[in-house]
Amino acid sequence: MSQDKVLSLLSIAAKGRNAVSGEYAVESTVKAGKAFLVMIAADVSNNTKKMFTNMCDFYKVPIVSYGTKVELGHAIGKEFRASLAVTDEGLAKTIINKLETHEE
Repeated sequence: MSQDKVLSLLSIAAKGRNAVSGEYAVESTVKAGKAFLVMIAADVSNNTKKMFTNMCDFYKVPIVSYGTKVELGHAIGKEFRASLAVTDEGLAKTIINKLETHEE
C-alpha cells in the first residue's frame, strides 16, 4: 500500500516535470544543486549504487534505494529507469516521509 503511494508521488513529480531520470540527467541535476532526493532501483549494479551514493553524500542529497528498475520506470511513464532525481523540495520531503512511515 505505501509502495503504491510512493510510486504515485513519483508519477506526480514526473507529470509536473519535477523528476529527471537516467544516469547522466540525475548526475547533472545533483551537481547543479537542483536535486532534493535521488532514488535508485534496488536491482541496480553495485557500481551504480556506489557511484550515486558517493555523489549524493558529497553533495548532501538524500538517496534511497526503492523498487525495481521496471517499477521506477513505469511510475514516471518510461520503460525502466535505474535512477531518478526529484527536483521539487515539497514532493521530495513527502516521498521521504512516506518511506519513513512505511519502514516503522
